Amino acid sequence: MTQGNNLDFQVGDVLRVSCAPTPARITEVSKSHLSIEWPWGEVDPDSQYGWNGRFALPVEPDGWEWSLFRTEQDPQTLKPHDTCLVGIPETLVRIIDIGHYDPPMDTGRLPRPHTLLIVLPADRPSGEDEGDTIELDSGAPIAIERLS
Repeated sequence: MTQGNNLDFQVGDVLRVSCAPTPARITEVSKSHLSIEWPWGEVDPDSQYGWNGRFALPVEPDGWEWSLFRTEQDPQTLKPHDTCLVGIPETLVRIIDIGHYDPPMDTGRLPRPHTLLIVLPADRPSGEDEGDTIELDSGAPIAIERLS
């Protein structure tokens, strides 16, 4: 089942999510993050924000700042102008919060999301950890299957 099917998600649901790896170019690297040209979505010309087409990923993908999206290459080996593959390896997550937006939320990119699922790895307890967000009907082709 893919994200566009608008399942009736609930806090506590466990999901299997993935996104096929897609080529992206590294634009910037710091001690804690690498920035890529986001391969999905486009700049929203009517946005109040000036999104630059980039997306930041943590260099330590399993650290306290956790991200669903990962590079297939070790992020610590990448440098500006490298090309990498970015996607979501098959991951089990638990929904810890849900946001609904009408009108859809202005994020600076298109399509504007109407529903956000805030998730953590299914085996990680809720608490001080920072979750990641799945934008339903986003430009990224995220596959979502509800397991419970």
